[in-house]
Amino acid sequence: MANRINRAIELLLQGQAIYYDGPHTGHVLTYEEGRADAETWADYINVGMEHGAFDMTGLAAYMRGMVEAGPTRSGHATPAVIVEAPVNGTDAANVRFNAWQFRQILGRGVHGILLCQAETADAVRAFVEACRFPHQLAGVDPSLPSPVDRLRGAPRPVRGSRTADGRPWLGTGTRGRGSEPTAAPVWGVTDLEYLARCDPWPLNPDGELLLGVKLESPEGIANCEAIAAVPGIGFAELGPGDLGLSLGYTSVPRQPYPPAMQAARTRVMAACRAHGIAYLEGCSPDNVAARIDEGVRVVAGHDPETARVGRAHQKRPMPV
Repeated sequence: MANRINRAIELLLQGQAIYYDGPHTGHVLTYEEGRADAETWADYINVGMEHGAFDMTGLAAYMRGMVEAGPTRSGHATPAVIVEAPVNGTDAANVRFNAWQFRQILGRGVHGILLCQAETADAVRAFVEACRFPHQLAGVDPSLPSPVDRLRGAPRPVRGSRTADGRPWLGTGTRGRGSEPTAAPVWGVTDLEYLARCDPWPLNPDGELLLGVKLESPEGIANCEAIAAVPGIGFAELGPGDLGLSLGYTSVPRQPYPPAMQAARTRVMAACRAHGIAYLEGCSPDNVAARIDEGVRVVAGHDPETARVGRAHQKRPMPV
């Protein structure tokens, strides 16, 4: 039987690489597709809503199909599902104005969200706060006004100071009650259990929510160390397509990257390593073993053969 709701988190805790499938656009979300994807070879399904349709009705049907066709051979109710949100993480105000997207996505019972175009630590902190319920206090600045103080007129805490080791404190979560009756049945838990467990891992060791960021602009690379330090982020990736486009490459650069992009990759990977979060990168059957040895822990391959080779390299025990 599974030890966690989120198969991706369970594997990362074991030091295993995880593998995803799912297009970044053009994914038609239906009940039938959910039933089919319940038997996927992948550890999680990427649902591309950055450029694909923002289809909440389809997402709800897709998750229902997964549940009804489950559980997976590994004992999980469903494979993990992570959605790329349409909002760009350019600044905190933009993220807060568009936080409704995170509420809608999480309300369908998915297991994570990827914030694209992440450019500042403040934007990423606003993202984490928008995905959390306000009763979850891990990582929240203890010097901020309490709920009782706020009842007396103290301003809502929207950003904190920094800890002694330089990591940013979070403000209180802003996700409201109301979606647990739709999300909890997908996870196979009660409403109260969902409120307790839908919190970002590894910030909350018992959390089942996996939040990621895509660093795909010069600004995001310049701020990658501060972004990776934000509590609540579980993985990060270099976005070679958009980063390459900003540098003038109309075709997506492939490794070996041009020097500026190779330097960016080295920097992002080092930031992930320094702050204990997983690094995502595309791999192939020919290079996945070397990339895992280098530190890649989230593999974009869209190819079951890449996963087969990588899993064999790590002698993975969990059934697919």
